Amino acid sequence: MTQPKHVCRIRVGTSGYSYNEWVEAGFYPPGTAGAGMLPHYSSVFGITELNYTWYQMPRAEAVDRMQKTAGIDFMFAVKLTRTLTHEIEAKKWEGEVARFRDGIAPLVQSGRLAAVLVQLPPFFGRTPANRRYLAALLESLEPLPVAVEFRNDSWATQRVFDGLAGRNIAMAAVDAPDLPGLFPPLGVLTCPDFFYVRFHGRNAAGWRSGNMQSQFDYDYSEAELAGWVEDRIATMAAGAKAGFVFFNNHVRAQAPNNARTMIRLLSGSGFAVAGGPRSQAARGRFGT
Repeated sequence: MTQPKHVCRIRVGTSGYSYNEWVEAGFYPPGTAGAGMLPHYSSVFGITELNYTWYQMPRAEAVDRMQKTAGIDFMFAVKLTRTLTHEIEAKKWEGEVARFRDGIAPLVQSGRLAAVLVQLPPFFGRTPANRRYLAALLESLEPLPVAVEFRNDSWATQRVFDGLAGRNIAMAAVDAPDLPGLFPPLGVLTCPDFFYVRFHGRNAAGWRSGNMQSQFDYDYSEAELAGWVEDRIATMAAGAKAGFVFFNNHVRAQAPNNARTMIRLLSGSGFAVAGGPRSQAARGRFGT
């Protein structure tokens, strides 16, 4: 595999970290409660993607308290709230952007904000109205680092890639089941500052069911992850300064297990992996 000619520092983590089932699965020590999860998590990984901000607006006080419990080199990606992506109200969305920006201000001020993730739903097709809204939304988020995740394949066109590149917005590369209408697993770099990858799992039956516990119940094989390292990640890393890779298959704690495998594969291929103790990369499942 051809290595990038420059150093692209890649951080690997999971989509969310506060899961009680991860205690049962052995990632967290027995008896670990919510407040103790992030300190342990940040000793293993160098980044997390905050999912709770999709369900509710972040509050600056809570975000500031949270970042202070993580390691000083730890970073956060933050998912945009659903009132701006899934439940949009024409007369309210601009005020919602202001509230969101206020809520994540501590991360911006401390330099710990990796990116804002704009995750768009499958029903958000590439219509004139949706194109206008997305353009306005992205403009309202400037100059924050932003990644956009499409779940409707109508956006998989060169014109969209060029439009994102013109705004210096990263297009999230996604691994998901091969189902009709879903956005394909592309590795297109649209932002030289960073690339952004999300692994959702390939449980096609779970995605069809609409049940979240089934949807994200998947354990990646090493070969499946190695294919991403050798192909899409290598291609994007060749032109980016940084990379953020997240695992969303959280149901039975497959996400931290797969994230560790990804760190080992990246390190073994010569990529610079940032954050978390280097010794963790060579260990097996949950450090055993």
